Amino acid sequence: MEAPLAERIRPQKLSEYISQLHLVGEQGSLTQQISKGIIPSLILWGPPGTGKTTLAQIMAQESKRPFYQLSAIHSGVKDIREVIEKAKQSGGLFTSKNPILFIDEIHRFSKSQQDSLLAAVEKGWVTLIGATTENPSFEVIPALLSRCQVYILNAFTKEDLEALLKRAMSIDSQLKNKIIDLKETEALIRLSGGDGRKLLNIFELVVNASETDTIVITNDKVSHLVQKNTVLYDKTGEQHYDIVSAFIKSIRGSDPNGAVYWLARMIEGGEDVKFIARRMLILASEDIGNANPTALIMANNTFQAVTTIGYPESRIILSQCAIYLATSAKSNASYMAINKAQQIVKQTGDLSVPIHLRNAPTKLMKELGYGEEYKYSHDFPNNFANQEFLPQEIIETKFFEPGENSREKELRTFLKNRWKDKYDY
Repeated sequence: MEAPLAERIRPQKLSEYISQLHLVGEQGSLTQQISKGIIPSLILWGPPGTGKTTLAQIMAQESKRPFYQLSAIHSGVKDIREVIEKAKQSGGLFTSKNPILFIDEIHRFSKSQQDSLLAAVEKGWVTLIGATTENPSFEVIPALLSRCQVYILNAFTKEDLEALLKRAMSIDSQLKNKIIDLKETEALIRLSGGDGRKLLNIFELVVNASETDTIVITNDKVSHLVQKNTVLYDKTGEQHYDIVSAFIKSIRGSDPNGAVYWLARMIEGGEDVKFIARRMLILASEDIGNANPTALIMANNTFQAVTTIGYPESRIILSQCAIYLATSAKSNASYMAINKAQQIVKQTGDLSVPIHLRNAPTKLMKELGYGEEYKYSHDFPNNFANQEFLPQEIIETKFFEPGENSREKELRTFLKNRWKDKYDY
């Protein structure tokens, strides 16, 4: 079976490698290490199709080290131990330098599988190179992460992707036999999502679909052949958390345009409607609160509605709610109040409930004075009685600070009228 274009033109040396100049340019950190022959165990972290596997292979080749490769999807602890044993033997056989053990998608290894690598890395039997699309801070165990350097690979820029296309046309034996006019590249680049492998796959699809050796690449032709772009969105990975973070921050920042864009990204990626609605429900209280109490009702109704309806109609309801929340007055006063209260609780421990606030269900409790001096608010003018509701040790501690929106300004006036002798509102 013929290898795909991305594999046929895979770079064999550092000078052929496109992009990641901060790592492999003339002054790049990895360039310096390779030239000195000193390669530490490391993690290559970056989006799909940015050349992590290729870079690992080049590092092994240019440093003249044996190269062993495992995929975390198909390998277990037994496979790891077998490869480590071979690496130990080959290290003494071929070179005094440590063999390189490359593990693709290392984030898919369980804790026990990652644990099985520790001794080999610690004792220098292998130099580990792990590749991951996920944040290693969350996906690689601390003991292994502390023994590795982390290098970040960036998604390919437009210039990188165009250079990749030109390289493919100039060196691939099959493409060199065709006359290819790259009249427009916008659709190719947009559909690739910064993924070099995906770009080459789409490019090869368009080229192979032509019945002549003269091929004109246009945006319309590419869009017609590639009916639907598969959105880069991993519901269990980094994209999941980054995109929902951008969504929430757009709403918090009162930008409905940002909100609906990131919402669309989640919808196109197949995100669970309940997850999206749940996050808006939290935001309605955390970031809007009493500046607009209706926001919480709106978000709760949205959650119930999308749970019942599902896709595709739920997208309309989610959009309505996101725009409503984004354009609402904002306040995090309730969020800050509970944070401060919890902090005081942690600092002061289990303070006693003031005796006048205690319940008195038994005769003995009544005799001990439980609830005796409690003032029933409804027995006083304006349903208010000035009394202490906090433990003695923290009396007059103010947790709630109303915001400057119109609704909470009313709350400030209300509190100032009642607590003017106690709290500074």
